[in-house]
Amino acid sequence: MSEKNVWETYEEQEMNEVFALAEDYKRFISENKTERACVKSAVAMAEARGYRDLRKVIRRQETLKPQDKVYLTMMEKSIVLFHLGDRPLEEGMHILGAHIDSPRLDLKQNPVYENTELAYLDTHYYGGIKKYQWVTLPLALHGVIVKKDGTSVDVCIGEKEDDPVFVISDLLIHLSNDQMQKKAASVIEGEDLNVTFGSMPLKEEEKDKVKANVLKLLKERYDVEESDLVSAEIEVVPAGKARDLGIDRSMVIGYGQDDRVCAYTSLVALLEMENVEKTAVCLLVDKEEVGSQGATGMQSCFFENALAEVMDRMGIYSELKVRRALQHSKMLSSDVSAAYDPNYAGVMETNNCAYFGKGLVFNKYTGARGKSGCNDANAEYMAELRAVMEKGNVAYQTSELGKVDQGGGGTIAYILANYGMEVIDSGVALHNMHAPWEVSSKADIYEAKKGYLAFLKYAG
Repeated sequence: MSEKNVWETYEEQEMNEVFALAEDYKRFISENKTERACVKSAVAMAEARGYRDLRKVIRRQETLKPQDKVYLTMMEKSIVLFHLGDRPLEEGMHILGAHIDSPRLDLKQNPVYENTELAYLDTHYYGGIKKYQWVTLPLALHGVIVKKDGTSVDVCIGEKEDDPVFVISDLLIHLSNDQMQKKAASVIEGEDLNVTFGSMPLKEEEKDKVKANVLKLLKERYDVEESDLVSAEIEVVPAGKARDLGIDRSMVIGYGQDDRVCAYTSLVALLEMENVEKTAVCLLVDKEEVGSQGATGMQSCFFENALAEVMDRMGIYSELKVRRALQHSKMLSSDVSAAYDPNYAGVMETNNCAYFGKGLVFNKYTGARGKSGCNDANAEYMAELRAVMEKGNVAYQTSELGKVDQGGGGTIAYILANYGMEVIDSGVALHNMHAPWEVSSKADIYEAKKGYLAFLKYAG
């Protein structure tokens, strides 16, 4: 474990690598604020490294062999990548698994309405958020609208310098005496997270003139009707790029770092592997923030089915071998943890929490209070990972998510553990987790990537 701040250990070359990785990472999370965007970028990065689309391999009846690289997407919102190893698949895999969904606001199915000559978008929040954090922020719209003929229209408004942005209004302090007496959870109600969308009327209309005007603009820009919004996935997210934080530029502030900081470093680690003994896998999934259900969530059969298809193309498929491959695997459930914040010291147990600058975080167990709903890694696996991190010269630390009775959280770890494989949570510690703007340490991002590489190279 790292006893000293890892920044103190870096020589000039490694310092340059830390900042170079952070620049690439900032670009990734700035350009990819939805699951679909993350998957699209992951595909481009993978194909540039020689990965093939597994669906094309199946369609062409091609075969797979050791050191081949393939990927498979699910509904454009989850992706799994395999770098096939020399050892038989039924001996297990080394898996890096992260989620690429983040807390946000989603547009409702019928979102556009007018009230007192102002046009609004009606929303439903996604994942655990403090609702009051989302008011008075510049917001952007990201997503896709699919028309009845199957035509898909990408939407991104609010990110270019000359784009308009959007906002959820708050009550002025001069009139907020009653509001200020409320508990934080009810200062802003869920049904009040309405996005201000426009205020200019369309003269030729008789009623709802402002709504008519914004719909006219949507038609002109995207060739969509109001009814098309029923089959849309539009996410409301903070507008703007990830930025350096601190006069020393040692930290990153940006949207969606839970869990794209672990997704990006896991993906980069896999793509840097040249040859592998055991098959190496990167699994980036949707829906973790709402329980991992659904076809694109970790509780689906997506990963298991993909593995079966790979084994079929290798000419070794059997149900028994699929089960053996899963049970004999080892996984790092790459997810973020909470970094110690001296402004809120009371919720942390200082001997068992993560700190900025101390490297990759291992959470032996997750869950809430009495370890409810947790994955709890074996002591033997933890010992093996200690040796792996030492061999890879990786700075790491261990942590719990706050004091025992304060709260807790979950990841996808327990779902993969259901196969009988060894699983532990590991990732980057954050300030402001689940807020519109989260904060990470560049040193910890770098050590996370090093740790994921070491796992793929040296784990048994």
